[in-house]
Amino acid sequence: MNYKTIVGLEIHVELQTKTKAFCSCENAYGKEPNTLTCPVCLGLPGGLPVLNENVVRYTVMAGHALNCDLKKISKFDRKNYFYPDLTKGFQITQDDMAICYDGYIEIEGDDGEPKKVGIMKIQMEEDTGKSMHMEENTFMDYNRCGVPLIEIVSKPDISSGKEAREFLEKLKATIVYLGISDCKMEEGSLRCDVNVNIKDLDTGERTAITEVKNLNSFRGVEKAIDFEVQRHIDLIESGKSEIRTTRRWDDQKNETILMREKLTVADYRFAPEGDLPPVVITDEYIEKIKSEMPELPEVKKERFIKEYTLPEYDAGVLTSTIELADYYEDLVKDFEDYNMASNWMMTEVLRRVDLTGDNKFETPFEVEDLKTLLKEIKSGKINNNAGKKVLRVMFEENKKPLDIIKEQGLVQIEDDSLIEELVVKVLEENPKSIEDIKNGKNRAFGFLVGQVMKASKGKANPQMVNKIIEEKLKNM
Repeated sequence: MNYKTIVGLEIHVELQTKTKAFCSCENAYGKEPNTLTCPVCLGLPGGLPVLNENVVRYTVMAGHALNCDLKKISKFDRKNYFYPDLTKGFQITQDDMAICYDGYIEIEGDDGEPKKVGIMKIQMEEDTGKSMHMEENTFMDYNRCGVPLIEIVSKPDISSGKEAREFLEKLKATIVYLGISDCKMEEGSLRCDVNVNIKDLDTGERTAITEVKNLNSFRGVEKAIDFEVQRHIDLIESGKSEIRTTRRWDDQKNETILMREKLTVADYRFAPEGDLPPVVITDEYIEKIKSEMPELPEVKKERFIKEYTLPEYDAGVLTSTIELADYYEDLVKDFEDYNMASNWMMTEVLRRVDLTGDNKFETPFEVEDLKTLLKEIKSGKINNNAGKKVLRVMFEENKKPLDIIKEQGLVQIEDDSLIEELVVKVLEENPKSIEDIKNGKNRAFGFLVGQVMKASKGKANPQMVNKIIEEKLKNM
């Protein structure tokens, strides 16, 4: 059987404005429940919405960064439904005239080739309240009501969980670079729903779309999609069928669980929001916003390749978050060995820093401390192995590199006579290795170098050790 996976994403991103979308209430996370509300965001009689201009500005930034067509005129609509988290009985959103259309994010497809995943639209809307389930009771926190959102709807161009994860990672990096959201999934500032079905390419049969909710990590998105794809294949191959369903992802069981069947199409009775005028933006407004936007990840990556002569992979990793990119650029100020700095960041620093999930790049020491360490290595005062020891202590104890070098006596031995003395001793103790080298067994040379380094407790200059051993062997 030959199947095609069809995946579309609906992503909600909370915008980091100081106040809510349509009122002056503070936009803040984690405050005492129901303390950030007013008649407008609660939908009380007489409360009239006024659009926060920064919501428009941030949405235009996102639309431009994601290669969208920006519409000069858009409008707000009322999405009508009844649920306890929506006190006014409707949500202010955008239906048929959103502000951004037809964008894309370029990812690496499953075949290893570049692939453009389309963005159908980006719309402005407000968030709803939050249900808090406690024992036998459910409480409502309306602080989140009216918090500004952008909803990003992808086209069904994604073919696997891996592609979905890469799409989300690139989307998050872009949004965070723009400074319009922190995209913390654990706080709900980035939420993602997945729509999955498959097509039998031999028969043309399609399975009904499954919507998966409760996805709190990109890894969870990837696993949920892969699980659903296999479940849909099993349905087809067993001759079974199902109607459209909504399911949730269970991280403990690593499977999706049925929440409800969609027996009818939801009728939200969309209608124009009569209390808000159409949103009109001009070419001048758009150009002004573009001119104020920060450097985006892909642009920064290309600059790192050219300016710092870095390999494409290294540049991609170092620009994956804005904190990491800024850290590297601070590191190479007054230290122009760009590749050495990159290698240490990639191999020694990043393996000690967790960048998964929503963790930001942070070290327990200042960037100047790492720069000091690299300068000590570069100048030959300590060797690479000693440098790794120093870095480990810097992470574990947050001590200054020069203090660690002094305390542990790690200064590199560069005295010719001392190194020669060690070499002579090692050669006297290892006549077999000398014979092996004479017989063409070059691995024995490395053994001798290792013995000298061991005898010096790792302090001897390796280059000098190599040179002196070579000279001694020539004369034997």
